[in-house]
Amino acid sequence: MPSVCPKESSFGVATRYISLAPLYCMNHDDSWPVTLKFMSMGATQVNRPQQIVMSLGHDVQNTSAANLQKYQQIEAFAAQHGIDFYPAGRGIGHQIMVEEGYAWPGTMAVASDSRSTHYGGVGCLGTPVVRTDAASIWAILRTWWQIPPIARVTFTGTLPEGTDVLNHAIEFTGSEETMASLPVDSRITIANMSCEWGALAGLFPIDRTLQRCLRYKAAEAAMLDDRTTRQRIIHGRIDELFANPLIADRDAVYAKQLYPNLSTLSPYVSGPDSVKVATPLNELVPQNIKINRAYIVSCTNSRASDLAAAAKVFRDAAGANPAPEQESAEAAGDWQVLLDAGAQPLPAGCGPCIGLGKGLLEPGEVGISASNRNFKGRMGSRDAQAYVASPEVVAASALSGIISGPGAYQVPTDWPGVDCGFGTGMERTTEHELADLVQQMESLIERVDPPTRFCQASPRGSAAKSSSGADNLDTDSIYPGKLTYQDNVSKEVMARAYMQNYDPDFDGIAKPNDILVAGWNFGCGSSREQAATALLEKQVPLVIAGSFGNIFARNSINNALMGLEVPRLVERLRAHFSSPPSSVDATQRRLTRRTG
Repeated sequence: MPSVCPKESSFGVATRYISLAPLYCMNHDDSWPVTLKFMSMGATQVNRPQQIVMSLGHDVQNTSAANLQKYQQIEAFAAQHGIDFYPAGRGIGHQIMVEEGYAWPGTMAVASDSRSTHYGGVGCLGTPVVRTDAASIWAILRTWWQIPPIARVTFTGTLPEGTDVLNHAIEFTGSEETMASLPVDSRITIANMSCEWGALAGLFPIDRTLQRCLRYKAAEAAMLDDRTTRQRIIHGRIDELFANPLIADRDAVYAKQLYPNLSTLSPYVSGPDSVKVATPLNELVPQNIKINRAYIVSCTNSRASDLAAAAKVFRDAAGANPAPEQESAEAAGDWQVLLDAGAQPLPAGCGPCIGLGKGLLEPGEVGISASNRNFKGRMGSRDAQAYVASPEVVAASALSGIISGPGAYQVPTDWPGVDCGFGTGMERTTEHELADLVQQMESLIERVDPPTRFCQASPRGSAAKSSSGADNLDTDSIYPGKLTYQDNVSKEVMARAYMQNYDPDFDGIAKPNDILVAGWNFGCGSSREQAATALLEKQVPLVIAGSFGNIFARNSINNALMGLEVPRLVERLRAHFSSPPSSVDATQRRLTRRTG
C-alpha cells in the first residue's frame, strides 16, 4: 500500500502514515451515524458492499420508537447496497466477525469499535477505526494509519487449570507446547483485552491450534445446511492458508519484548472502577467483598467454553448439595444450568457492559463482570463499584455472594507473582549501541525547557487537570455511554455532558476558548467520537496532554480538534498545584481546576 508523508524513523518510534484497505469493516449500532457522514461526503454508493458488515448489538434492549426507526434505517440501507446485515438479537458484532469467518487469518479486518483487537485471536490483524474512518472505507475502500512500534510477547510455560488470561501493536508467540495450552477461545479473550494496554492490535500466530479450530468449523459447515459459515470457512481456503502461513521475519526488530511465564499465572480480579488495578484473587477473597450483581456474557467471554466454565461452578456446587432441579438442568445443557441457578437472560448484545438496558448497577451497589471495562459510571451509577474477572470467578462470586474463586481453584502456596521478563530483542552490536546513544541524546534535547508561550493563546486562561487520578482518563469518563448511541442529542446537551462521569463540576468550570490540559493516556477506552466532538461543542479548541490514547487522537484528527503532547507542561502544572496527600481530604480534592 502507498505511504503518505514517509519519514525515516528511529528504532521503536512510529512516524510513517500509510493508507490501507482492510478486507472487512464492521459497523454496529453506529451504522446510521456513519451513513450520515458517508452521505455528507457526497457519496451515494458504497464502493464495495462485500467489504462491509453491519451488526446490531449495542442498544438492543432499547425499544423506543427512535431506536427502532434507526435500526430500520440501518437494515434498509444494508439491503439497498447489498451489505451483509445481522439484526438485533443475533449476537455481538465482534463475535459474529469470528464465528462467520470474516476475521480470517493473515488478513486485516477493522470495526468502528475499540475492541476490534478481538480478531487477533484468530491470526487476523484487527484494529479499531472511528466513524469518520468507516465512512471513508465505505466510499473509497481505505483510510489512514500511523505505523506503530511493534512489541512481541513471548509466552513461556503452560497455562494452569482454573486461570483466565487477560500505542504498540502486539505480536504474541511462544513454543508449540506453550501455544497449545492456549486454545483459540482464550486467545480471543487475550486479543480482545489487548486494547486495555493501549495496544492497536494483538496478533496471535497462525499455528496448529488455530488450524484444528478452523478444520472443525469447516467440517461443521459442510455437514449442517443452516451454517452460513460455509461461504467463508471451507477446507480449500484453509489449505491455501497453511500452505504459506504469514509469519514474522527472522530478523524482525521489536520496540519491546516481554516474556510472561504462563505457569506462574494465578486468577486476578480487576477493580474497582479500573481495569488497570488488578489484585490476585487469593488476596481479595479474605476481604469478603459483598456483591449485588454478577454479569457473565460479553464479547470478551462469550464463547461456549466460557458458558461451560461458568456452568461448571454451579454443577460442582450442586454435586456437593444434590437437588432435583440441578439434575434436570445438567441434562439440559450449560445455558439451562445458568438459568436454573438464577441467572436472568438478556438479549444478545453489549447491554450492561456499556451501561445500556436492564440490570445496571444502582448507587452503592457492587458488581463483578466477565466483561472488559469497569470504568466509573460505565455499568450504571457512578456511585457504584465494578470489578472484572473470568467467567468462573464471576459465577463463584454469584454463588457465594462475595468475590471468591471456583472450587477447582487452589490458592497458590508461596506464590511469588507473575514471572515476566523484559527485553528489546536486539543483538548488542556497535551499531545498536550508537543508535541507543543517539536516542538518549534526542530524549535529553526534547526535555530541555523550551521558551514557549502557547498557553497565552487562551484569552481566558486554561482549565487543567489536577494530579489526582487524571492519568488514563477514559472516554466513558469523558462522555457518558448512555448518550453515545443517541443520535439526536443537542449540541448544548453534548457540551454539558462532557466529563460528567469524571467530574460533575467540570461544566461549571470550563469556559469557551479555554485550553484543556490533561494527564497521560488521555482518551483511552472506547471509540466514541463524542469524546472529541463534545469538547468542540463546548468551544474548547485545544487539548494538551502528557500523551493521548490512540482512539481519541484519531477522533481529534478526523474532527479538527487540536491536540498537543507536552509532558513538561503537565509535570509543571502538577508540581505547582499539587498538595501533600495528608493535607487534603481525598473527597475534597479538586478533579478540575482553573489555572488562569
